[in-house]
Amino acid sequence: MKIQVNTDVHIEGREALATHVSDTVQHALQRFKDHVTRVEVHLSDQNGDKSGQHDKRCVMEARPEGRQPIAVSDEAASLHQAVRGAADKLARAIDSQLGRAASSERSPVKPEVE
Repeated sequence: MKIQVNTDVHIEGREALATHVSDTVQHALQRFKDHVTRVEVHLSDQNGDKSGQHDKRCVMEARPEGRQPIAVSDEAASLHQAVRGAADKLARAIDSQLGRAASSERSPVKPEVE
């Protein structure tokens, strides 16, 4: 699973931040690693230089193999909180999509008639 981290002009894209984001995403999506080929992470500061209660935003887009991309976002007071929130939402969304796909691929069991 490839993880790409993008930041806006108000966020310093340091190596430590990219490592933190990558580790968080890998941990949250560990059980889907064979199904997801790529995750794009976009970090932004909604208010720029001003501070705000929920001005850090993280948007994640996962690309499951053979399926449509899944995108989620989270806003929080810090980048770390926004990344964690988005990673958790993404794991739930992937689980939901793969669960629906698995249940639709199973054929319904017909009761035997005697």
